[in-house]
Amino acid sequence: MRLLHTMLRVGDLQRSIHFYTEILGMRLLRTSENPTYKYSLAFVGFYDESKGAVIELTYNWGVEHYQMGTAFGHIALGVDNVADTCSSIRRAGGKVTREAGPVKGGLTIIAFVEDPDGYQIELIEKKNASNALGN
Repeated sequence: MRLLHTMLRVGDLQRSIHFYTEILGMRLLRTSENPTYKYSLAFVGFYDESKGAVIELTYNWGVEHYQMGTAFGHIALGVDNVADTCSSIRRAGGKVTREAGPVKGGLTIIAFVEDPDGYQIELIEKKNASNALGN
């Protein structure tokens, strides 16, 4: 088995595609429309789906907002330099919700950004990413 994707329900598909591709630097891998059941899908990722997990953005036609549940936490991305990545995201119009710095009780450098629908994305500095994974 392997992890294929994580699905996020979004209120504006084009706005979310813009965030994940233009602000986070992912690629739009594929899209599909289902007029019968009134939803659209967009798959985004850093690599082709055969090489790693991706994010499925699901837009249910006419639904512009979802309540954030308390069970979902965040998506984590490994980056070379968290502070530089935060600066790039901010310059591109993204929202940084926690500035770069060590994780509470540790040395791993992290930050958090928020996508247009309020989903949290943790940035983990790669040289410390294996520590954050418990390795």
